Amino acid sequence: MQKDPRYPIGTFDKNIVVTKEMRNEFINTIESLPSQLRKEVANLSEQQLDTHYRDGGWTIRQVIHHLPDSHLNSYVRFKLALTEDNPAIKTYEEHLWAKLPDIFKTPINVSLNLLESLHKRWAILLNSLTDEQFEKTFQHPEWGKITLSKTLSLYAWHSKHHLAHITELKKKMGW
Repeated sequence: MQKDPRYPIGTFDKNIVVTKEMRNEFINTIESLPSQLRKEVANLSEQQLDTHYRDGGWTIRQVIHHLPDSHLNSYVRFKLALTEDNPAIKTYEEHLWAKLPDIFKTPINVSLNLLESLHKRWAILLNSLTDEQFEKTFQHPEWGKITLSKTLSLYAWHSKHHLAHITELKKKMGW
């Protein structure tokens, strides 16, 4: 059975029940993504960076720039939930962000560096949170009330999901 190229590691389980052990694993995923991503794209040409990982999907370049865009939004959501009582958060039109001029004009190293710095900061925050703090929530316009524990699991999945877009394309293309 062939994998769905949109979801090379499967879809996110919205019903996941996150344990403390799982949280530690998810934090490790957040910590390791920047170096893994950098390694996977280190020797790619400009033409390879502009290759779509699937028909109708983003290019590797767009995926690289998307990760810090998305994870900055999540980092801010964590900060809001930790400092406010179930704050309402805003979503963003990621498919439109992926078409903005900076995506095509910014060298990927800028986003790789941004992701590395962001994830260092985020991991410090995550490693300092108590069990009680991981149960703090924010109000998502589509998902409703969501805990920081579940949000952490989502962004660990998100990290692996987009990394797999790149690694699967590299396998398929023999790069």
